[in-house]
Amino acid sequence: MRAIIISNGMIRHPEQDLTWLQPRDLLVAADGGLQHCLAWGLRPDLLIGDLDSVADEDLSGLQSQGIEIQRHPARKDETDLELALCEVQRRGAREVIILGGLGGRWDQSLANSLLLANPDFRDLALRLVDGPQEIICIHAGQTAHIEGSPGDTLSLIPLAGNASGIHTQGLEYRLAGEALEFATTRGVSNVLLEEQAQIRLQAGRLLCAIIHQTHGPNPTTEKGGTDQ
Repeated sequence: MRAIIISNGMIRHPEQDLTWLQPRDLLVAADGGLQHCLAWGLRPDLLIGDLDSVADEDLSGLQSQGIEIQRHPARKDETDLELALCEVQRRGAREVIILGGLGGRWDQSLANSLLLANPDFRDLALRLVDGPQEIICIHAGQTAHIEGSPGDTLSLIPLAGNASGIHTQGLEYRLAGEALEFATTRGVSNVLLEEQAQIRLQAGRLLCAIIHQTHGPNPTTEKGGTDQ
């Protein structure tokens, strides 16, 4: 099952983001992400959050349509987006796309980006999308297969310490079992040479950001053990 979570951040490229939606997706509005759904004429399968950003009339409208609503206390430990991720994972989603996860608040944008690195979600093919830009996380033992176009920008940023045993194919600056040190910028602004690239990681975690020159093929992460 694939889930689309629409969060309450900025939607700067709606025409591109809408191309992700497929009829069989589980569509989830994370609190104020409902406003994006309504603006697009979409009916979510689930509204989740403390609902502090949802107007009473919109809430009443969803209730009259029989749409599932999960209301959480305002004083909670998780953001609305994290609640949504936990819920779609509980329902069996294997792939999750987050739209509207970035915005004007740096704290929210950073926290949302780092959710991709949460080990509880390592078995999800999880990505955060903003028009032509996408972020995924590569965990130890995983291989990411990136699809795009020659000239697309790809950056690898180590999280929570160094990332080591990195093997890449199809990138201008190749890594052959090398390491990227935490809080350094060596992995920023690599370039795809082909329509496909591959990144294999032995230890650590890598945030992988892709900037497509045009909205095209999308990155996927193959789950599994470390290559032998």
